[in-house]
Amino acid sequence: MNRGRLGRWRPVLVCGLVLAGGLVSGCSGTVQGGAPAAERSSGQLSQWVDGATVESVSKTLGVQLPEAATEAKAAHLQGLQDDGLILAFVLPTAEVDAFVGRLKPERPLRLREQPLTRSTNPTTPFSHLGLPEPELLAQVREGQVCAPCEEDLNWLKVAVARVDDRTSRVYLRGVD
Repeated sequence: MNRGRLGRWRPVLVCGLVLAGGLVSGCSGTVQGGAPAAERSSGQLSQWVDGATVESVSKTLGVQLPEAATEAKAAHLQGLQDDGLILAFVLPTAEVDAFVGRLKPERPLRLREQPLTRSTNPTTPFSHLGLPEPELLAQVREGQVCAPCEEDLNWLKVAVARVDDRTSRVYLRGVD
């Protein structure tokens, strides 16, 4: 293009670049310092349900808590389209395989020996319950239980981490 024609298009090009830059920065995933959706305080699309109980979450997940379970904790994150559900409890290690077997996982649980090297930033973090994230622990057995599941449950995952020589913590995460 000659200088005259370029001069006429310059304002259009500048506006287009500014608009494109604004769209890219507005669509980036680093909203409010990169906080997970579950922890954002303003403009939330999801929120933790007050009054969610171990019983209500386990019922929605279709999981019966074993009688030997202790330290049970649960939370329900109500989302715009889907709800996130988390449930964790401690079992005697000798009872874990029987519990997992009743869940009928799609495949045998796989052992992940090392913590994941990067944060997965789950939308339903177990840190909300004051627990460590299973992804950040070593020697964790994990797997998919179902996807799709029966009823309204979209998927359910399980992770098992040893607490000490006699007990293990079972983590369940599902989407309804």
